[in-house]
Amino acid sequence: MTADLVVQVSRVRAAVGALPLPRYMTADAAGMDIYADLSGDLTIPPLGRALIPTGFALALPQGYEAQVRPRSGLALRSGLTLLNTPGTIDADYRDEVQILVINLGDQPVRICRGDRIAQ
Repeated sequence: MTADLVVQVSRVRAAVGALPLPRYMTADAAGMDIYADLSGDLTIPPLGRALIPTGFALALPQGYEAQVRPRSGLALRSGLTLLNTPGTIDADYRDEVQILVINLGDQPVRICRGDRIAQ
């Protein structure tokens, strides 16, 4: 018998108006959706990069990692993807998870608070 893996997820800002913590959107989803916790809209020009706050931090058990991956729909529709894929969150990292995105499209991409930007 194996013990259940426990991952602590905490908000890094006040919960007033807080976005959902990462969650599965369907029963068979492989990854949890991660939301942009921006104070206002952000426009990323073609070939521009940005570090997007998520509003949460993880506490992973020693010997484990979490991975952050792009959402295929964003890449298809707008050219927005993650610069380092998969992104690795180490077991000893306790600060806010942030998502490094790049706009590979030929048009500016606007990211709004609450947009699903990664998984």
